[in-house]
Amino acid sequence: MGDGTATWVDAIWRRGLAPPPRLTVSQWADRHRILPPSSAEPGPWRTDRMPFLRAVMDAMTPDNGIERVVVMKSAQVGGTEAALNFLGHVMCHAPGTAMLVMPSTEMIRRNTPTRIDPLIEHTPALRAIAVPFRSRDPGNSATRKRFVGGELVMVGANSPIGLRSLPARYLVLDEVDAYPVDAGDEGDPVQLAMRATMTFGARRKVVLISTPSLAGFSRIETAYAESDRRRWHAECPSCGEGWVLGWEHLTWPEGRREAAYLACPHCGGIVDEAARQRIIREDRGAWRSTAAGDGRTAGFHIGGLMSPFQTLAEIALEHGQVYRDPARHKVFRNVRLGDLWHEEAAEPPLAASFLSRLEAWGERLPADVVTLTAGVDVQDDRLELEIVGWGRDEESWSIDHQALWGDPAGPDVWRTLDAELLRTFPHARAVPDLTVRAAAIDSGGHHTQSVYRFCAERAGRRVWAIKGRAGAGVPVWPRRPSRNTRDRSPIYLVGVDAAKETLYARLRLAEAGPGACHFPVGRPEDYFRQLTVERLVTSHRKGRPVREWKKGSSDRNEALDLRIYATAALHGLIALGLRLSHEASSLAEYPLKGDAAYQTMPPQRPSRIPSRWMRSAYGAA
Repeated sequence: MGDGTATWVDAIWRRGLAPPPRLTVSQWADRHRILPPSSAEPGPWRTDRMPFLRAVMDAMTPDNGIERVVVMKSAQVGGTEAALNFLGHVMCHAPGTAMLVMPSTEMIRRNTPTRIDPLIEHTPALRAIAVPFRSRDPGNSATRKRFVGGELVMVGANSPIGLRSLPARYLVLDEVDAYPVDAGDEGDPVQLAMRATMTFGARRKVVLISTPSLAGFSRIETAYAESDRRRWHAECPSCGEGWVLGWEHLTWPEGRREAAYLACPHCGGIVDEAARQRIIREDRGAWRSTAAGDGRTAGFHIGGLMSPFQTLAEIALEHGQVYRDPARHKVFRNVRLGDLWHEEAAEPPLAASFLSRLEAWGERLPADVVTLTAGVDVQDDRLELEIVGWGRDEESWSIDHQALWGDPAGPDVWRTLDAELLRTFPHARAVPDLTVRAAAIDSGGHHTQSVYRFCAERAGRRVWAIKGRAGAGVPVWPRRPSRNTRDRSPIYLVGVDAAKETLYARLRLAEAGPGACHFPVGRPEDYFRQLTVERLVTSHRKGRPVREWKKGSSDRNEALDLRIYATAALHGLIALGLRLSHEASSLAEYPLKGDAAYQTMPPQRPSRIPSRWMRSAYGAA
């Protein structure tokens, strides 16, 4: 072997013994991360696509003196991808035990095949060190990924056993504002998870990521307030001053939201969409701390106007669609803009004030009603029923409200209910009569088995047994039903708190439009007292503020329950594919029955054919 060959072998040998290069998280991602084909932009990761993420990811780099990284963000700004890059960097360059916590175990099982598995499978540097998938290998499962030198454990915030199962040096808390208040009555899931990192002291790294929620009750707001509160200041192309791309700087010409632009608060210079994209793409900005913080926590607020994946026009147009409806406006502020929602006191109008808002729409359904749902409450001596009509953007009309007297333990009152649910309602437009498309019946009282039997026999008509479930973060309609223990009948757990907050916000709307609630002439004042009897109060549970709905022990709230159940039935239809606003557009093409033109000529066929929902509701006309 010649001297040249020996030198070459010696160099290879020394390179093999050398420690891996020290990379920041962003450097690792640019060098190694491959986005899967299912991504919007598959292929090699490029931090330059969203350069403002560089500082966010580099703050996550282990052993840089920062213990906690807090990211309060909107959707579509790469926050979750940044956390995945952090986990990839840990696996390759700082192996140890890492824990990923999501709001529920179900979300973990959905996240693993869509996020974690593609991260490993499509990134060669990770695939080479991860335990390959085998059906009987516990090192690679939906909740556990083992790699050389460590493992990634994934748990739901609703699982106290998982949160305290093992110590972890690295902790990622994703969507913390959707976590339950308690993890199985063992305390705040964030605190439980943080305890898993305590043995590592200053060597630990904790990442909290979430879209914010309600001001004063948001976990990510609290964590961000303890940080140095960094904001990204864009450089104005006109004057060179830095400023935060905030909603207050977005404007548009009167009646032309599609021409939206940003206005510099220093010089008034216009930043249109092309200029905003250049600012983001060319990284013409810098992160600036706006508070001292605790010295160990770096906080980043990434607003929706920093996203290169949504335009100013799209944001302005969406705002125009939702700002009149508090429920949808809240989602817009939280998810689209990444801002906290500051809610007015959840006090509805006084019951008597509704009497001046009653409307007479006659024998026919109002012209804008697309579909009907029903809510049924079971009492010891009667069933109570409300039928609600729904239109574009969940504008609603209370079509019928009545008590069906009889013993729910016997069959007679259930026959009466069945007849009511099969009633037909003539429409103001030239379409066939409507029937109730879905009904939700409360199964939480003394006649649970009667409810189960009634619903099971009418499952094909979308008559659903439900049970109210209180608590923050519980969706109005679940992804899948639970099952009762006796005969495995489906039960749908309805998020009553979310539905009540939406309803109370909408009851304050005095004008017709998105979310507005309409009531007919003749509805008694007692109905509105029942509808508005509950109040949202704040208490503290295990150190955290909790909002709960309360009423007096002798107060009746059947009207409120009925509206919540009818709303749940609507959300059940939406989960099955109903597009309410789309169907409203199709319905609007049918003429009104009272029009003079309708009296003298046959109705014209609309230019669009309604969907299967409209065909089932209106026939083939």
